[in-house]
Amino acid sequence: MDERNTPMRTYQVCNVMEANQNNWLRTRHISREGAQRVYIEIKFTLRDCNSLPGVPGTCKETFNMYYYESNNPNLWFIKESQYVKIDTIAADESFTQVDVGDRVMKLNTEVRDISNLSKKGFYLAFQDLGACIALVSVRVFYKKCPLTVLNLAQFPDTITGGDTALVEVHGLCVNASEEFEAPKMYCSADGGWLVPIGRCVCKPGFEESKDFCQRK
Repeated sequence: MDERNTPMRTYQVCNVMEANQNNWLRTRHISREGAQRVYIEIKFTLRDCNSLPGVPGTCKETFNMYYYESNNPNLWFIKESQYVKIDTIAADESFTQVDVGDRVMKLNTEVRDISNLSKKGFYLAFQDLGACIALVSVRVFYKKCPLTVLNLAQFPDTITGGDTALVEVHGLCVNASEEFEAPKMYCSADGGWLVPIGRCVCKPGFEESKDFCQRK
């Protein structure tokens, strides 16, 4: 239950009394939909090891996140050695027994990214080595430059490139207009349009009105 007494669905593990833990949680196949770079936002809570009485020194306050690229959407088994590590995730805030009694939800949010993806999709995996943790949500997304009209040229929805690469996009002249100079812009890694070049102009008998041409 959260602080508003609303039920929450989580994945939890808390095998802190036993050493040599190696517990895995894996997602289904996630299609990258043409994106070269994707972002993973995770929300989780993590218990302070010092607040757990009698636990051995093997209690952890971190967990690991991995991915595995694949064209196969129906893989049943993936070897640990095949995964690529994204990062070791630590909590900015951990909770204690007092927080549990007071129903205080110390929710951590972390965002990581993976780039240069080339296969149809990937699997995400989370590895626990002996922490007391609850995974509340996992959100996977990519960024794109939205459809826009500039200088009477329309630029389509464009998925951003990998890393900091700019994607060159050529615009199409809107109705009743024609190229004056080939219109193009660049889609940045953050999903913003940059460096507009060229433009379209209205054909004879038409005049510009906001983002289109209308008859005079």
